[in-house]
Amino acid sequence: MKRRALLLASLPLPALAATERLKAGVFEPAQAAPEFALKGSDGAALSLARFKGKLVLLVFGFTHCPEVCPTTLATLAQARKQLGPEAADVQVVYVTVDPERDDINRIRQYLTAFDPSFIGGTDTPDTLAAMRKRYGVVAEKIAPKQGNAYGMNHSTSVWLIDRSGKLQAMMPYGHPAKDFVHDLRLLLAAK
Repeated sequence: MKRRALLLASLPLPALAATERLKAGVFEPAQAAPEFALKGSDGAALSLARFKGKLVLLVFGFTHCPEVCPTTLATLAQARKQLGPEAADVQVVYVTVDPERDDINRIRQYLTAFDPSFIGGTDTPDTLAAMRKRYGVVAEKIAPKQGNAYGMNHSTSVWLIDRSGKLQAMMPYGHPAKDFVHDLRLLLAAK
């Protein structure tokens, strides 16, 4: 609830427009997705250019997230399964908002539990903050309650980036896998 309000209040990107075609909110006009350069959980440099020719589902989160992140990743894994062979043209990229706890090994282990094809990214706090700013993502540390570990409030949507690197749409948290499958098939069909 608060996370969604934070996201919508912080978006410097064009207003989301309703469309009859996609289930996600569409950016009109589509624009080039901001490039990034991070350390990838697969051991390679992680950048948007690396996936040119594929659809990219960009997610921001953290491995200690109790509900939103695991739900989102499970939904995306289910969507990839439902896509069948078309899933080879879809890459999920998960960028941490908690570099203090999320190192490469932890991110790799976390993502593998959902889908071994998912790739995570991390870097210095400043590099990640700059990337979040370019995407209009909010992330703030929540103070621990009675000695428990801290949490994070963060944007919960999934960014849909087309094969040419254009930011096409943003799917709000809570959509089922079938909505992702619907939108991904439409974007995969567009040449």
